[in-house]
Amino acid sequence: MKNFRTLLLIAVLTLGFNTVQAQTKVGHISTDLLISLMPETKALNTELEKLSKTYESELKAEQAKLEAKLKKYTAEQASQTDEVNQQRGAEVEQDRQNLYQASQVAQQDITKKRNEKLKPILEKAKKAIDEIASAEGYTYVLEASTLIVANGTDLLPSVKTKLGIQ
Repeated sequence: MKNFRTLLLIAVLTLGFNTVQAQTKVGHISTDLLISLMPETKALNTELEKLSKTYESELKAEQAKLEAKLKKYTAEQASQTDEVNQQRGAEVEQDRQNLYQASQVAQQDITKKRNEKLKPILEKAKKAIDEIASAEGYTYVLEASTLIVANGTDLLPSVKTKLGIQ
């Protein structure tokens, strides 16, 4: 009798889990691909590339000034006192540090601008995915890049259509 109750309980639980599984609809999407296809992302990349080139040209100009100064100091080294040469060496080293710091600041600025402008793009993509998932009755939407087997429905075409991406 006790075994019968246990078997009955297991049967009810198994049927209950099957009912829950039957109601679950799972889809997948490559958010990286979606975001890379969005026109906002393309505009952002163009803007960041332009900013990067601006910083790069400024840094190259400063590098050229530093190299010219170093060449001049090296040529005049024999005709200068040790004290002057030490001061010049310290000056060149300080200029190198300033150049390095400027490159770090430029990199941080580019990263900050990228993160700032990428946030609304990510939010727009997530909203579109949520709307498609709700409209089509998906309980779960998984990231396609983390799946080993992705035989389910790919939501990318539907989300691209919603966002007006060709």
